[in-house]
Amino acid sequence: MTLYKHQVENRCQETQQRLATILESMGSAVVVADNNGYLEMMNPLAETLTGWKEHEVIGKELGKVLKLFDQETGEIIDNLPAQVMKAGEIIHLPDNCTLVTKDGVEILIGDNVAPIRDRNGNISGIVLIFQDVTKRKQVEAHLLRNAFYDGLTGLPNRVLFLDRLRQTFERKKRRNNFNFGILFLDLDSFKSVNDRFGHAMGDDLLVAIAKRLESCLRGGDTVARFGGDEFAVLLEDIKDVSDAVNVAKRIQESLQHKLDLNGQEIINTASIGIALSANHHEEPRSLLRDADIAMYRAKQAGKANYAVFS
Repeated sequence: MTLYKHQVENRCQETQQRLATILESMGSAVVVADNNGYLEMMNPLAETLTGWKEHEVIGKELGKVLKLFDQETGEIIDNLPAQVMKAGEIIHLPDNCTLVTKDGVEILIGDNVAPIRDRNGNISGIVLIFQDVTKRKQVEAHLLRNAFYDGLTGLPNRVLFLDRLRQTFERKKRRNNFNFGILFLDLDSFKSVNDRFGHAMGDDLLVAIAKRLESCLRGGDTVARFGGDEFAVLLEDIKDVSDAVNVAKRIQESLQHKLDLNGQEIINTASIGIALSANHHEEPRSLLRDADIAMYRAKQAGKANYAVFS
């Protein structure tokens, strides 16, 4: 009997040692609490991420050690044990879950909280598994920005502009007397600037033009760089064509002022085409096409002109 007891104890010790080795070697932080929310253990990576040592937190309430909040809403994330007990299944942390470490540093974390069950299937505790996802979120944000914003000027690109234009088309379907318009701009002498001063100066000019265009618009309007020296403006909720014409005039006036770029004074005007939403426009690209046609008519009339599609 004594020998059997000794063998069982050895097996238990081996199992515990194996479990401890697994937890220590995991690439995720692991925190275990009982069903009342009192901490029972944490692995070395959890110590590193939280700033707490395991011996400091054993027996403490989970919420007092792991201070979590949703970075997007500011809402505090607490009562995880109660949430898991109620759900009876794995709960995923919010996308913007932020951990406040012992030293007050904020770290974006991700993963889940799972129930621990005894032999009878009853929940006896919870295990919180998480990772530092700060770098991953930064990479995702960088990729997202590259997908929808122009790398040179920081303006929305063609993809994002068309998406916003599609949304505007949908709003028009739901709202009576909702009008919007597009301005399509092409710089008049951009090639000569590139040829005379080089591409670096051309890039500086595009950045300066982008800032001037933004300064001419309302907060809810969109200006995008379509590529090269082409820009597009989306004017939402306007009364009639006069609103769009006034914006075009404001842009033309702004571009008439000299730009001081690397010691060179440069004036670069633009030809602007204007197209307003109408019943015959069934999809965004048709409105954009009309603005483009109007822009070419303006350019044929000479520099620094605008034309309304009709």
